[in-house]
Amino acid sequence: MDTFIPAEYEVVRNPDLCIGCRVCERQCANGVHKYDKDLGKMIADSNKCVNCHRCVCLCPTHALKIVKSDDTYRLNANWSMQAMNEVYRQANTGGVLLSSMGNPNDYPVYFNKILVNASQVTNPPIDPLREPMETVVYLGKKDVEIKRDIQGKLVDTMTPQLKLTTPIMFSAMSYGSISYNAHASLARAAEELGIYYNTGEGGLHKDFYKYSKNTIVQVASGRFGVHEEYLNTAAAIEIKMGQGAKPGIGGHLPGAKISEDVSRTRMIPQGVDAISPAPHHDIYSIEDLRQLIYSIKEATAYKKPVIVKVAAVHNVAAIASGIARSGADIIAVDGFRGGTGAAPTRIRDNVGIPIELALAQVDQRLREEGIRDNVSILAAGSIHSSADVVKAIALGADACYIGTSALMALGCHLCRSCQTGNCNWGIATQKPELVKRLNPDIGYKRLVNMVRAWTHEIQEMMGGMGINSIEALKGNRLMLRGIGLNETELRVLGIKHAGE
Repeated sequence: MDTFIPAEYEVVRNPDLCIGCRVCERQCANGVHKYDKDLGKMIADSNKCVNCHRCVCLCPTHALKIVKSDDTYRLNANWSMQAMNEVYRQANTGGVLLSSMGNPNDYPVYFNKILVNASQVTNPPIDPLREPMETVVYLGKKDVEIKRDIQGKLVDTMTPQLKLTTPIMFSAMSYGSISYNAHASLARAAEELGIYYNTGEGGLHKDFYKYSKNTIVQVASGRFGVHEEYLNTAAAIEIKMGQGAKPGIGGHLPGAKISEDVSRTRMIPQGVDAISPAPHHDIYSIEDLRQLIYSIKEATAYKKPVIVKVAAVHNVAAIASGIARSGADIIAVDGFRGGTGAAPTRIRDNVGIPIELALAQVDQRLREEGIRDNVSILAAGSIHSSADVVKAIALGADACYIGTSALMALGCHLCRSCQTGNCNWGIATQKPELVKRLNPDIGYKRLVNMVRAWTHEIQEMMGGMGINSIEALKGNRLMLRGIGLNETELRVLGIKHAGE
């Protein structure tokens, strides 16, 4: 702890309500609460608090609250308190600042500045409770040649597809970054919902092979946990070229989170930081990427779609064009607010662009080049709600990856201390006493509830637009209007301003 830095949060305990039950002490992995025998009461070390709200939620008498500390430095318009504290931390440790979850800075959220049009009379709305509303999505190449045999019957030339009952999937979160119980919850929910979850770059635990029909496995630069059985078990394989939370750099899992089980699954030493390099050392061009794509297709007998995941950066449309021509079946574009278990703070908070802008440009570029049907597009990076899903699809996505919102369904309170491994909610931790706090029997039901609620809302919004299928919504920017956006932002998004 750096003594130059005051506590960011203050633990406030109501002495009239506190009964000294010590639940807060048992529940806090950071050692904030303890019982003082001499004083005969509970005390708190606010310097250790990360504001995860575990103690607040579980206090039986509601005696606790966590508030933002009102202690301030001398006001300075040039140097914020956060900027000063970060200098103090680096002066104390000599290390790179490490953070987790998505970019928390006050940048525009374009989804919040986009409105959805509604039908009224000429094109009447549709009642999703009484009329069919198609939310099924197929991901993969659609650019197929129509062939017939000598009897004139159609020959199936369709490449492998992923079938989703709703245009939502759980994005890549590795075993190691999140717990066994969190992965179990995601896998079970994906199976029940008829969608997919992504293993991330941490390999696939043997216990989860039974969910193979709903599993997407990842091949990242470190090749952690990658082997032939791993590839053939999955429904699809994703090549991770980039990640929204940290474009241009590789992955990082702190050694404290690499337990014996994680070590075995990833096929790496226990207790040692797992660093996947920024580039794949066999990929330095689209031609090299194409070689890996077809190596994976050969290894899986051309039965699995191959996804290529890239971070949203300024030239992402040109990158996507190359990927679409390289043989990939699906492109996943991850925006700069995407979550992470650990990333350098400077990268997370200053690199990349919003998913809304990147998505619109990728879809437009592929349409202009006549290759949009060569690939499906997945949008990721802080999808907050069903409304964001609808807007993303109208901007050109086939479906959306969700990560942070899925973890919140499991109990995550966005305290942004995942990199420490002390997740009090049992999600971003490998400590057995913490992992057990997340019950997969409950967790997967909460995920199912959330996705089903979102799906119902998607159907209602589509009905209000007079649209009865996801396919009719895809890339339909005429149904979107911007509000409070300038001409450049509207042009990049490819939408008109509200009132036009």
